[in-house]
Amino acid sequence: MNRVYNFSAGPAILPEDVLREAAEEMLDYKGSGMSVMEMSHRSKVFGTIIQEAEADLRELLDIPENYKVLFLQGGASQQFAMIPMNLMKNKKAAYIVTGQWAKKAFQEAQLYGEAVKVASSEDETFSYIPDCSDLEIPEDADYVYICENNTIYGTKFKTLPNTKGHTLVADVSSCFLSEPVDVSKYGILYGGVQKNIGPAGVVIVIIREDLITEDTLPGTPTMLKYKTHADADSLYNTPPAYGIYICGKVFKWLKEMGGLEVMKQRNEEKAKLLYDFLDQSKLFHGTVKKEDRSWMNVPFVTGKQELDEKFVKEAAEAGFVNLKGHRSVGGMRASIYNAMPKEGVEQLVAFMKKFEEEN
Repeated sequence: MNRVYNFSAGPAILPEDVLREAAEEMLDYKGSGMSVMEMSHRSKVFGTIIQEAEADLRELLDIPENYKVLFLQGGASQQFAMIPMNLMKNKKAAYIVTGQWAKKAFQEAQLYGEAVKVASSEDETFSYIPDCSDLEIPEDADYVYICENNTIYGTKFKTLPNTKGHTLVADVSSCFLSEPVDVSKYGILYGGVQKNIGPAGVVIVIIREDLITEDTLPGTPTMLKYKTHADADSLYNTPPAYGIYICGKVFKWLKEMGGLEVMKQRNEEKAKLLYDFLDQSKLFHGTVKKEDRSWMNVPFVTGKQELDEKFVKEAAEAGFVNLKGHRSVGGMRASIYNAMPKEGVEQLVAFMKKFEEEN
């Protein structure tokens, strides 16, 4: 078996233990005589799978009782519309634009009301997080929106914005479960699971119960109301059953590893290895302000496009795949999510040193 080191931003690396276990259960899940892929979502067996997944996630994040956990579809991008449809009571919301996904969410919100851009880092290609300690947030804004970790640009909010009493909504797709989080600071935190948790096709929404109401914008489809899914425990229609099953396995893996405190330490160590090398390298350099660097997504460049291309090609041949940066920014990007072992980063750094010497 020839496993590569997969630095993809998503769909991304999954824990090998989880993949092996899923493979063992592929034809017969716990004596049911069938695969989870073939199983009715209304069955007792699947009911146990989704309930356990939710219970484990609640335990990992210490989710307060007045929050619902929803397993939905449509990815983070569908939440860009779902959030204003459900939350824009005053038809006004504040957006902090720190990358392409926050920008897309901001643009989508304009379809439903007045989206106010209260801060942005677009002036420097989203290479930093703006100071959000004293923003001019409209009094009547329904919520303040952030993308907490910017996958493309490799930035991360280390301090949450001062929302001045307004509900905070955060897209945490690429930092989900990478460290402990105080869920009570958010009205909604949500993320597509295909970066740090599971296979593509599931988006998890953790939402405070007072934000789940019948009072949505006129014309909101039944499927895009949080209440529809909350009332049905994510089983209003057929959910992405197999994806939820894998997420459940990853939650158990995280618990076995020691939980989110341990993951935070591991992730800090891995990122430090890579950033320390970039900071002293004469060929490669990072593109993000030091204090705003993400632990999950590390963009870097050589400064020459042809050299970047040569590096990506030679790295892939050596078993380090998906290091090409996002098409909008170029260069390279190593996504080093929870499931990336430390040795993967160590070996990447060793390869980069060798490449630097030869070029």
